[in-house]
Amino acid sequence: MRELNHLSEIYEVYDTFIIDLWGVMHNGITLNTQAVNTIENLQKNYKKIVFLSNAPRPSSKVVSFLRKLKMKEKFLSKVVTSGEAAMQAINKNRFGKKFYHLGPTRDNSIFQKVEKNKTNLENCEFILCTGLFDEYENDLNYYKKLLMKYTSKKLICTNPDLIVHKGDIEELCAGSIAKIFESLGGKVVYYGKPHEEIYKMCFEEGEKVLAIGDNLRTDIKGANNLNFDNLFIYNGVHRKEIKDQNDILKIIKEYDVKINYFQKELKW
Repeated sequence: MRELNHLSEIYEVYDTFIIDLWGVMHNGITLNTQAVNTIENLQKNYKKIVFLSNAPRPSSKVVSFLRKLKMKEKFLSKVVTSGEAAMQAINKNRFGKKFYHLGPTRDNSIFQKVEKNKTNLENCEFILCTGLFDEYENDLNYYKKLLMKYTSKKLICTNPDLIVHKGDIEELCAGSIAKIFESLGGKVVYYGKPHEEIYKMCFEEGEKVLAIGDNLRTDIKGANNLNFDNLFIYNGVHRKEIKDQNDILKIIKEYDVKINYFQKELKW
């Protein structure tokens, strides 16, 4: 494990950079200037950049969001989301036809093509979880009560993240509901990092990959699962747990991951 002052020290070794979005490239409100400068330099040096996000929406929606944040068009050619992978499976009826959508209405685009199959909890074949309802965005106990009787159905989790920071505000994600469902004895199918399937959409065999992310459970664990080198950005989702380098040593044991490099923020 090595603290990396500048990505420029090691970038030549790698062909492909799989980079997380929220927590690395932006904070949900503004782009991170240093990170944008980094991808600018990677592109100048003909490196392949793939943005891999656990957003529970189709890739096109995330691209639109990045445009609103004023990210340059030239960086948006390869954006892969967990929502896109889940949508492809849902459109093929992989888990049955009838589903119950557990999540905010802003995520409805994930089931646009099969909207007619949306139903209630009683009649569904599976539960499609994209996040928390707006009116219960902090009340995990509500979901425990809601799902208690339905653990015989499969829950499809389109965002394995537990939390995310929007600016300085911490928000719960679909992964938090999935954990509750598992604790009740239910079975969860996850789409997104750290699960292997999502990575197949990002790189070709033989490419030397560096995965960059701020989440040990998803970004770094996913890199470990596929034997990629990784760069951990510690001023993201784990910012409250890490004050100095000693905390990083402690936290990697706690999350049972291996880190190759770490930086406070992505910096060229």
